[in-house]
Amino acid sequence: MAMRESPAAQRNRGPIADVLADELPHGGRVLEIASGTGEHVVHFAARFPNLDWQPTDPQEDAHASIAAYRDAAGLDNIMPPVALDAASVEWPLDAADAIVCVNMVHISPWEATEGLFAGAARLLPLHDGPLVLYGPYLEEDVETAPSNLAFDESLKARDPRWGLRELADVDALAARNGLRRTRRVAMPANNLVLVYRRN
Repeated sequence: MAMRESPAAQRNRGPIADVLADELPHGGRVLEIASGTGEHVVHFAARFPNLDWQPTDPQEDAHASIAAYRDAAGLDNIMPPVALDAASVEWPLDAADAIVCVNMVHISPWEATEGLFAGAARLLPLHDGPLVLYGPYLEEDVETAPSNLAFDESLKARDPRWGLRELADVDALAARNGLRRTRRVAMPANNLVLVYRRN
């Protein structure tokens, strides 16, 4: 069966959508990076029917799952999934009104995050278009939960290029690409939503 399930996606999609309600534009195209199973984009598209959603993922098996959820939902504001490797300098779109990226930054090489911010700088409109990230981060002035430290170790054991990122490093990367963080929201299970916008 093409549909894959992520218990984490089922838990966090509602709280993430609540934050998106305050950040997304009233209309236009939202690019989702690393759509995974497709559960997030279907939930978001139903919650925000005035926006067109473009799911992407570098993995072909993810495309099948996204397409299956899209077909089952029957929503006309979800585009067919396309291949997109965030680390690549070549993206299949040249503009977006918002970009959403859930749980990619820590489960990919740092080059993917570098590409993500470079892509946001190219695609998003000045001031209005948000780049919204969700996931766990390390913060200098905030004690890291033991569960996040264990998660970080498990990620690095799977791939040394993976792992929780220092928020200060992400902010610095954003600044180098002409973006600044405009919001930080503490989320359940020791995660954060981070919102960046072009200066």
